[in-house]
Amino acid sequence: MRTINIFTTIHSKYNNLTNTEKKVADHVLENAKSVVYMSITDLADACGVGESSIFRFCKSLSYKGYQDFKIALAHSITVENEIPQLTDKVLMNDTIEQVASKVLSTNISALNETFNLIDNSKIDQAIQHLLGAERIIFFGVGSSLMTAMEAKIKFMRITNKTECSIDSHLQMMSAALMTPRDVAVIISYSGSTKDTIEVAKKAKECGATVISITRFVKSPLTSYSDLTLLCGANEGPLQGGSLSAKISQLYLLDVLYVEYFKRDYEESIRNKEHTAASVAVKLL
Repeated sequence: MRTINIFTTIHSKYNNLTNTEKKVADHVLENAKSVVYMSITDLADACGVGESSIFRFCKSLSYKGYQDFKIALAHSITVENEIPQLTDKVLMNDTIEQVASKVLSTNISALNETFNLIDNSKIDQAIQHLLGAERIIFFGVGSSLMTAMEAKIKFMRITNKTECSIDSHLQMMSAALMTPRDVAVIISYSGSTKDTIEVAKKAKECGATVISITRFVKSPLTSYSDLTLLCGANEGPLQGGSLSAKISQLYLLDVLYVEYFKRDYEESIRNKEHTAASVAVKLL
């Protein structure tokens, strides 16, 4: 972990940057707090440059890549006494009551923002694709894999056409065997995870419909997506796997589940009864 303030690094190397990299540097220096929550595509658009220029800028500052750069940026803009690994609102001297209140506020805010981002026409299109699909395969890596597994388990109660592999190699194999009759639901907060992007690219090449659940309108993932559903939680690079991000993703999946259930009611209710009865013997 670097101890040198990133702003000091930018200033010290500024004269050695290319004109394009200087545009990025200027934007970062003026908008540091917002850049922390930007995807690489968002920052490129804001600076009027290509994604490759952002990557070269990060390399020029001796960072491995964009995520490494954002982690250093998050450390540099942290206000004294805050805990950036948790949230930009929780302080070291907060009481349990204050922590509970701030976490609640963060989660409620994430749900409200996700609700406001819902595009009814896209939800409608997504449901039509899911109903008409021969198979629905959920994909995700890291904490998003847990969300994908939860989605698979939820939909499994009302339909037998859902799948989800927990290994990234198996996910690629599943994507490679998809057809135009299948739907890939890909979950990724950043939309920039390499494994997830490769899965989306492969599923798209095979003709499958790709639905992404992500934070950013523009990202490497959305470039391969037929439909993008946006979640509203802000998650900094030091807050990976935050529950507010997961809650917003699960909320969208719950909306899809309920609407699917409504439109395929007879089969859904029948399957729900069968699956519920099958596990009832496991309960005391």
